[in-house]
Amino acid sequence: MLKPALQLRLGQQLTMTPQLQQAIRLLQLPVLELQAQIREALESNVMLEAEEEDTVLESLGATEAESDYDTEFSQHGDAIESATTPYEERAQEHAQAEQDRSREERVDIVDSAEWTESHNVSTGDSPWNNDEDDERGHDFSNASGETLQEHLQWQLGLSKLNEREQRIGAAILDAINDDGYLIEALEEIALNLMPELTVQPAEVEQVLKVVQQFDPPGVAARSVSECLTLQLQQLAPDTPGLATALIIVAQHLDELAGHQHTLLRRQLRTSEEDLDSAMALVRACQPRPGAGLYSKVPDYIVPDVFIRRTEHGWEVEINPASVPRIRVNQSYAGMLGRSADFTVMRTQLQEARWLIRSLEIRNETLLKVARCIVQRQTAFLEHGDEFMQPMILKDVADAVEMHESTISRVTTNKYMHTPRGVIEFRFFFSSHVSGTDGSELSSTAIRAKIRKLISAEDNDKPLSDSRIAEILSEEGAKVARRTVAKYREAMNIPPSSDRKRVIAR
Repeated sequence: MLKPALQLRLGQQLTMTPQLQQAIRLLQLPVLELQAQIREALESNVMLEAEEEDTVLESLGATEAESDYDTEFSQHGDAIESATTPYEERAQEHAQAEQDRSREERVDIVDSAEWTESHNVSTGDSPWNNDEDDERGHDFSNASGETLQEHLQWQLGLSKLNEREQRIGAAILDAINDDGYLIEALEEIALNLMPELTVQPAEVEQVLKVVQQFDPPGVAARSVSECLTLQLQQLAPDTPGLATALIIVAQHLDELAGHQHTLLRRQLRTSEEDLDSAMALVRACQPRPGAGLYSKVPDYIVPDVFIRRTEHGWEVEINPASVPRIRVNQSYAGMLGRSADFTVMRTQLQEARWLIRSLEIRNETLLKVARCIVQRQTAFLEHGDEFMQPMILKDVADAVEMHESTISRVTTNKYMHTPRGVIEFRFFFSSHVSGTDGSELSSTAIRAKIRKLISAEDNDKPLSDSRIAEILSEEGAKVARRTVAKYREAMNIPPSSDRKRVIAR
């Protein structure tokens, strides 16, 4: 029979307090996201303020003379006030001049816009248009991040197609991928237009021929052969080797990719000079016409720490520009009383202190991990990839007396600025390969050795994977042939047979 009872037990349990949760969350944020988080906190919490003014004063050396400046200001306040009056007048005059100049620029812009609109100036027929303006327009569109779809839609709007053909053209543009290829069949495009519009595949193909004349050359092709053909057809008919190049892209792309030049010359029954001209034309084409057009805005990397070499060794320091310095607003903090009316402000004060402490913990942890990495990878910093030492997360965790999960958070999306460039923390962690003498070598060092051997090989006799494995074993790295092949493929290096064909070509 069951009956209720009381039991007393002792135990330890880890509690995730709000402070700990915030510290962990900030620890794994990259620099840009952390800066956004701090800006949001500055906007929402009145108890926080940035230390920008203090930083400027410290850089100018004003902190050391602060007391002298206060004394001088108290003694000569009237003189300083009278001396600054002309400066204030000049500042007001300068501000007024800037306002007048900006007002004149706005008037000029409005007048220019009204003149353009009233005279209906077109971009194509205007005598003021020239090549330089066109280039500036393309540069501006590139900077704005215009996509391939937007570029094609702009050209479709300028085409002389009727409304029905415009709708078919829009459906074709929707079926073009980022590389510029048409990935849907004509029948499927026709079905997608129903029931609003009933068209036949032949009508879709007629509009497709118009779209294939758009920029970039080769867009809306259904295969690599058609893409290259569209680009070659835009060349002058008397271009040397053009006829042979059209036959190659239509029927002999496999032989061209396999560098079977003797077989190509025999099948085409052409001279070596004509074949070389044709292959040069084909190689000048872009197999992915949409890939290099209007690329995305690059993502900029802000390093978290700086690694510098000094007289006393390698020095590690936090990048002061990565995270804005913040502090508690002492003016507001001193105004708080014990009344219940200040409950919200006291809560914000506590949150501000937690945030500042969490940022301090983040910087301390980053410094510990970065110093440990630099200490273990000093040979790499001094001599290069071949001297990279094997290292895993557990090695750093044991050295700094932290958990592996913490080290994983610290090293994810964190970068350090070194004399060898901006490197991610994760780059220094790699698997190990056993050496012939019982030691361990980093896989990064093995890759560097393979790359060095291939770059110094004889062009007539490229090194095979088996031979590279033998050379590495002689140098003390016990590596199998399949491991060499895996590392070589990861570095996008072709096998020895393909390297020999490329050199022969």
